[in-house]
Amino acid sequence: MRLPQTSSLRNRPHLLTGIVFAAAIVLAVLVAWSAMTAIETLSKNAIDRALLLEGADWAKVDTNGLQVVLTGTAPDETGRFRALSIAGSEVDSGRVIDRMEVPAAEAIKPPEFSIEMLRNEAGISMIGLVPTSTDRKALAAQIHKVDPTKEITDLLETADYPEPENWQPALKFALDAVELLPRPKISVRAARVAIEAIADSAAQKAGWEKTLRHEAPGGVRIALDITAPRPVITPFTLRFTIDGDGARFDACTASTEEGKLEIVAAGIAAGVRGQPDCTIGLGVPSPDWPRAVSLGIAALHDLGGGSLTFSDADVTLVAAAGTPQDSFERIVGELETELPDVFSLHAVLPDPVSISGTGEAAGPPEFVATLSPEGLVQLRGRVADEQERTIVESVARARFGTEKVYSAMRLDPELPRGWSVRTLAALEALSQLANGSVVVQPLVVDVRGATGDKNASAEISRVLSEKLGEAEDF
Repeated sequence: MRLPQTSSLRNRPHLLTGIVFAAAIVLAVLVAWSAMTAIETLSKNAIDRALLLEGADWAKVDTNGLQVVLTGTAPDETGRFRALSIAGSEVDSGRVIDRMEVPAAEAIKPPEFSIEMLRNEAGISMIGLVPTSTDRKALAAQIHKVDPTKEITDLLETADYPEPENWQPALKFALDAVELLPRPKISVRAARVAIEAIADSAAQKAGWEKTLRHEAPGGVRIALDITAPRPVITPFTLRFTIDGDGARFDACTASTEEGKLEIVAAGIAAGVRGQPDCTIGLGVPSPDWPRAVSLGIAALHDLGGGSLTFSDADVTLVAAAGTPQDSFERIVGELETELPDVFSLHAVLPDPVSISGTGEAAGPPEFVATLSPEGLVQLRGRVADEQERTIVESVARARFGTEKVYSAMRLDPELPRGWSVRTLAALEALSQLANGSVVVQPLVVDVRGATGDKNASAEISRVLSEKLGEAEDF
């Protein structure tokens, strides 16, 4: 029997050696690859965890063998260096490759230039930051011209940046304002000038505001805060009328904004159209003024017509002629009960009045004064005696001009007591008009005419209520 042949591999020793070496190489590669992958994973996980714990998770970690690559956008250069340090603390810093980016630094913005100017009795002071190009000596010289006797305090600092647009026009406007206003506080910026000041009167306030708005440069916003003290109103007067022309305020005063709103609301409820004007001032006789006025206006509305006059705490309610006696008595009684204690009510139910305006007609005696658009004044009608005629003519010439007064008055010794007071009050009321007439009768004073002053009606009401006293119709 024959034995099998020996394996061909034994006959080929070189082939067997090659296979063994190849297997060893493959195994070594597999082991090396597995080790590299494990190192990469461990390194990446360790660095990712460290970055997360330190609040630098914006950085992204990639591994390539033993190399650790950091990418991402750092918030700033400090953040970038911190991420490198964190990664270097987990692996050899030599293995860390920096591919992170840092945003380009923003251009430094120029500062906001501004000047605060203050003028008072002690002098003029300036504090703030101005461009280097601003001529501070010339600026100080201009300020010195405003009031050469006062000291100038210059606390300005400079910064080497270009002047912003409109800086010079704003600065010039501020210098003009310092010269115009006696005690201003002015804040100057390139795009805005804010001015605070105190005026002596409402008229002065309006004049300053008009001048400053007219001189304001283009491209510069102007903020004006000019205040004026509230006027002292004596007597504190309000007059409300309802007649054939509708309901209206001839004079309206209040001491507070809330009181004004309450009074205006009462007027609108009684038929006033539009938004009436009401002066806020000092001198109110009682904190209950708005309530008392509102009650009076409501009572006049219930009567259907007439006039309501408040002169301090004196209240005069004049019903329209022809008002039923029983309605008059009821409404007046209710108002007298409801008015606050400090107010005193005088109610009048007049007989029908006929005004001729000639001073010569039969019936109630009259005194008539007329003012033409040219300023000529005619005095007609009746006065009590020669002395009263002289007084009336003298007052008229003093108010309207010596050459502009024509007198044709006649004497009537039977005139009622207080006639001279009524004629002089009528002349004072006439002086508030541009043209018109006044007619005085024993029971009424009638004023008609035109004026360019929106406050003339209120002033006339104040004059007549003060001069004529309580329970008088005009």
